[in-house]
Amino acid sequence: MNSDDDIWRARLKALMQELDAQNLLGKSGQRIVELDQQAVGRLSRMDAMLSQSMGKAQQIRRDQSKTRILAALARIETGEFGYCLDCGEPIDEKRLNVDPTLPKCLSCTRG
Repeated sequence: MNSDDDIWRARLKALMQELDAQNLLGKSGQRIVELDQQAVGRLSRMDAMLSQSMGKAQQIRRDQSKTRILAALARIETGEFGYCLDCGEPIDEKRLNVDPTLPKCLSCTRG
């Protein structure tokens, strides 16, 4: 392991912690919609259902991000991090700085 691996590992773990914090905040938006017909000023059932749907979609995106982060951490452990999974060439560091979970170089991503 080199110091670059430690830097990438720390960055990826920080991203994971950020997602975990967002997960805690997003739980309330995914609860089952209950409409109190007696309350004044409550959201309509449709608005509440839309909000719930959006909360679930955000959760799916966070779960997908967590999967990509775990895959990148696994690539660090095997020494494959920073190399394209398709062609084996190094992934440009500027590209990794934008998204350290990227598994492919730009050429292979474009096809």
